[in-house]
Amino acid sequence: MEYRKLGRTDIEVSRICLGTMTWGSQNSEAEAHRQMDYALDHGVTFCDTAEMYPTTPRAAETVGRTEEFIGSWLAQTGRRHEVVLATKIAGNGSITRGGEPITAASIGRALEGSLRRLKTDHVDLYQLHWPNRGSYHFRQAWSYDPSTQPRRETLDNIAEVLDALGRLVAAGKVRAIGLSNETAWGTMQFLRLADANGLPRVASVQNEYSLLNRLADTDLAELCHHEEVGLMAFSPLAAGLLSGKYLSGTVPPGSRMSIQPDLYGRYNVHSKPAIAAYAEIARRHGLNFAQMSLAFCLTRPFMMSVIIGATSMDQLATDIGAAEVRLSDAVMAEIAEVRRQYPMPM
Repeated sequence: MEYRKLGRTDIEVSRICLGTMTWGSQNSEAEAHRQMDYALDHGVTFCDTAEMYPTTPRAAETVGRTEEFIGSWLAQTGRRHEVVLATKIAGNGSITRGGEPITAASIGRALEGSLRRLKTDHVDLYQLHWPNRGSYHFRQAWSYDPSTQPRRETLDNIAEVLDALGRLVAAGKVRAIGLSNETAWGTMQFLRLADANGLPRVASVQNEYSLLNRLADTDLAELCHHEEVGLMAFSPLAAGLLSGKYLSGTVPPGSRMSIQPDLYGRYNVHSKPAIAAYAEIARRHGLNFAQMSLAFCLTRPFMMSVIIGATSMDQLATDIGAAEVRLSDAVMAEIAEVRRQYPMPM
């Protein structure tokens, strides 16, 4: 397993990050604990969760359950010092804490709740799940209109949030801060205001990235590289579409597609031919489709860590094994050609 610095901090994170959003719905507590054991024993030291998990499906009665599963594992094993633990505060309109926006006051409440459930006195990376003003993520790029967002209100909120995060860092409850579902402009404002006011610098941004979703390849990639903000890719298998398990047209019982038939807009008439084309590359070169898809994400020079999620131990082993896969020049050239045909299929 390879490791990278978390932004400009001295924290090292594994290139593969263990995602957890199925724990508490599709995965039991015992299964979650087995995944933690296996991942850590295979060099995956980075674990990502959120106060609103699980989300497959989202349900008010299960909010916080994923953090509770991680907390019980930490309490039973005593391995907290071996894990770089990341969690998130939910954004405006979520099913968490009455859907309140991210403010100085809500950050304090949210973090205390996460620490209690996680059974720890600090988190290594605390992230804003999505900005209050909204963003183009979650397939909203087609209707995204930044002109509706008041600039002064946005900047005032960023300054307020940074100040609150700074107090949590000073108190030792948070080691580093990060963003999620954020734009290049928004990330740059966090960096600018932090530098101007002596506040904690954003170390990472967690956005969707996969063979089917490469919005980060342009402006955000350049920002991440030059400003040393690590990109964390979520849904690198496009909710399982790039694993190959749906290629036959059947939907395995208990799979995410059995719960969310269009996988939140990812599975559509535009993505189907793109998925088939990428799968054919893997078949032609004798590669496991899921491993090829994950290994591609790891080739990106701005990529800090790729977040995997599994509902079975076989899936987990396959995904972690992608860290050892190296893609040939021929495979990379064929991937580039398919992207020219299907540049934005979701």
